[in-house]
Amino acid sequence: MEQQKLPNATISIVLGIVSFFCCCFSVGIGGIIFSGIALFLSNKDEKTYKQNPENYSNYSQVKTAKIIAIIGLVLAVLTLAYSIFMIISAGGWAEYMEQQKEVYEQLGIPME
Repeated sequence: MEQQKLPNATISIVLGIVSFFCCCFSVGIGGIIFSGIALFLSNKDEKTYKQNPENYSNYSQVKTAKIIAIIGLVLAVLTLAYSIFMIISAGGWAEYMEQQKEVYEQLGIPME
């Protein structure tokens, strides 16, 4: 019987990589979402593989996707925790935004 490829391996890797970028740009929330989906899909493929291991050929991709998703999730959670810490240490959302406005003005970047 010809071996098949697990269906979600590639998309899990892509979502895990996207979660790295989302950690930096969306205060960690995007990274949590994308890495969570990648982790869910890789776990689903892992269960499929364990039912019939002789039918599938790309299990190593699933393991790689799972590792990438876990790393992305950890980075996203750390980024979110740091963002929350910065807002609290500034004295709340309004004070945090005021500090950001001052930084942008010092850099000469208009904040609208």
